[in-house]
Amino acid sequence: MKVLVLGAGVVGTAAAYFLAEDGHAVTVLDRAPGPGLETSFANGAQISACHAKPWATPDTPGLALRWMFQADAPLLFKPLRWDPPLWSWGLKFLRNCTEARLHVNTERTLRIALYSRAVLKALRQKTNIQYDQITDGILHIYRSRAAFAEGRATAALLESYGLPQNILSPEECARVEPALAGAAKSDLVGGLLSPEDESGDAHRFTVELAKLAAARGVKFKTGVTIKRIEGPHRRVTRVVTTTGSGCTEETADAYVLALGSSSSLLARDLGLKLPVYPAKGYSITAEIENPDAAPTVSVTDETNFMVFSRLGNKLRVAGTAELTGWNTTLDPVRVEPLLRNARSLFPAASSYTDVQPWCGLRPATPDSVPLLGATPYENLFLDTGHGTLGWTMACGSGRIIADLISGRTPEIDLDGLGLSRFK
Repeated sequence: MKVLVLGAGVVGTAAAYFLAEDGHAVTVLDRAPGPGLETSFANGAQISACHAKPWATPDTPGLALRWMFQADAPLLFKPLRWDPPLWSWGLKFLRNCTEARLHVNTERTLRIALYSRAVLKALRQKTNIQYDQITDGILHIYRSRAAFAEGRATAALLESYGLPQNILSPEECARVEPALAGAAKSDLVGGLLSPEDESGDAHRFTVELAKLAAARGVKFKTGVTIKRIEGPHRRVTRVVTTTGSGCTEETADAYVLALGSSSSLLARDLGLKLPVYPAKGYSITAEIENPDAAPTVSVTDETNFMVFSRLGNKLRVAGTAELTGWNTTLDPVRVEPLLRNARSLFPAASSYTDVQPWCGLRPATPDSVPLLGATPYENLFLDTGHGTLGWTMACGSGRIIADLISGRTPEIDLDGLGLSRFK
């Protein structure tokens, strides 16, 4: 079957690889000059099933209001402007801020995250793909007893759905990550270790996986802008694109929409309303000058909502989110907290004089659950809306899409993972 994948980020590239593995003739379209150059480029680098707790919780509305006028807040939400897509998304988000929805959405997110983690491990064993991976788990650190208590409650919820975590004292945190020894003595009250989670360079992974996909015959057409999707009578017939030479069109038997935050904009052509809104995330990447003072395991600072991941001789620091539309302008005010906390937590790891700031648009759904699978169009499939967990969920999502297009029943239950849940 001829399949057209729209999007060459880590999610779209993974789908293309698994489709090619099944023997399909696959073409990937992307506006960037290469794979993995937008949202996948410099993210937090975690394969983190442990972050399956959704953004929408009973406490989130109050926190969002408190942070609304704080420029460097972990979550920046400005509803007082003309932005109908944000208002629509926000109302759906509020409907998910209940205890009952928290449990439902956590189970759904964790279901795909755990499956995807297993698919990634199998892929790595099969292909020996390398991407600065560290497979020693993710360490969550806490600085207040109240936050630690909340963290343990979340850990209990995740464990009930299949993700065990180890509860650690400050001293045990320092044994897991010696670079935290100073913080453990003065600033930490405890931690949680997700021993099966991982970290790695999502961009490097995407580039290497694209090479493996190309070796199986996948064609990557980059520098191509997708203008619209056409599909009368509930079947997509073509995708209209533009390049430097003018307008062209691409046709296929099946189409996979994996355009991240742009997915909802393209889906409008077909009358599909995808509740996907961009959440702009920030990161910095610093050169490690003192390896012994840099983390050897990926760390999540639960107080400052930031993650720290080692990628070879570099330290990636990521965090914050702002719901301000499809604007990719980098705001230095949002970068400063990342630098400040890196210097505070790992002061001797780097001089931090030449950090590389970055921002990218993460495709968030109101319930933090991705949009996977079929649509009202018989040959259009969704692989989008992964939010902050695109790197975590990419391989599992790609395997599911390949199964569906190949006519197989996916290995996990897809109930609650599709677009129909928003009807």
